[in-house]
Amino acid sequence: MHRSLIALLITTTFALFACVSDSSRLSAIAATKDYSGDRIMEVLPFDAIPAIKNPEFAPASEAKLKDDAPVIGVSFNGESHAYSIYLLNGHEIVNDVVGGVKIATTW
Repeated sequence: MHRSLIALLITTTFALFACVSDSSRLSAIAATKDYSGDRIMEVLPFDAIPAIKNPEFAPASEAKLKDDAPVIGVSFNGESHAYSIYLLNGHEIVNDVVGGVKIATTW
């Protein structure tokens, strides 16, 4: 499981940063549709889904996840964190510090 998790962290982190490295492409994608006239629909009250503000982590060898469980992986300055998609389904955002960098992981 440890090797699978490391590979997933590296792959996911690369994919995340590869997506944002070409800002001209992102701008082009975002500019293809004008959403400014769309009505905002609220289905939940404000702050109905609480963010995780002080996440606790377990070593990959002790994580209670299957080897193929989906996670979002983040690596900065030699430190890596994996956020379970199953957990994020109920919270949608984790505020954390990874390698000294403040981040918000969202789903």
